[in-house]
Amino acid sequence: MNFALILFLITLATGILWLIDVLYARKLRAPGSKNPIWVEWGASLFPVILAVFALRSFVVEPFKIPSGSMIPTLQVGDYILVNKFTYGLRLPIVGTEVVSGNPVARGDVVVFRYPPEPNVDYIKRVIGLPGDTVSYQNKQLSINGVPVPRSSEADYLHADRMYYSKQYQETLNGITYNTLNDADAPAFVPDVARFPYRDQCRYDSTGFVCKVPADNYFVMGDNRDNSKDSRVWGFVPDGNIVGKAFFIWFHWGDLGRIGSFR
Repeated sequence: MNFALILFLITLATGILWLIDVLYARKLRAPGSKNPIWVEWGASLFPVILAVFALRSFVVEPFKIPSGSMIPTLQVGDYILVNKFTYGLRLPIVGTEVVSGNPVARGDVVVFRYPPEPNVDYIKRVIGLPGDTVSYQNKQLSINGVPVPRSSEADYLHADRMYYSKQYQETLNGITYNTLNDADAPAFVPDVARFPYRDQCRYDSTGFVCKVPADNYFVMGDNRDNSKDSRVWGFVPDGNIVGKAFFIWFHWGDLGRIGSFR
């Protein structure tokens, strides 16, 4: 469901009713008479709906984490806020940039429109920028031939399924975060799709090497063996970027998760 499009259409419809009321219908009503239903439930709601649409489109937008691909950074059920103007202002629906902002950086956690289904929003961590060569072989991440520093942490317990994953602390572009690996998961990438610029990637039994094309990004989930990401379905075009995730504002049953994340 394209909620942004639905909200835009509701804003447009109530705006038209508001204009009709202000410019024409209001002048025909007797002084002190009750507003008709279409004014009460349409035109009068326009300022509120317009404010919500503008806030959601250009300032900040809430999202709910639906899967475990970003564990341990983000948990299923986390409600997060996404900064819509960090990377510049984009027109709602079409995503065209109208005001430039900060460049997308390695290590950023971003929300974007899923390339195979643009009506669906995904969240992953940016690993590779345009022109980068990203490799993930034998579960070691490297950027432009340089291994990304990592150190072992205590094993991570998945409380919902009662099993442990190997946990590592990675540092990318000065950003430190934790990732997970499952010892019994293979290093190779299964079920690779035929995505645009697929010829820029090489896959083998140890993993993959990809050259990120211009105006695209390579993203991965922090739960490395339980994330379908750029390894499987390809690169994220710049125009698909929605914003930068920066704050957990709620989580049912675990209020201690409220706050910022890495």
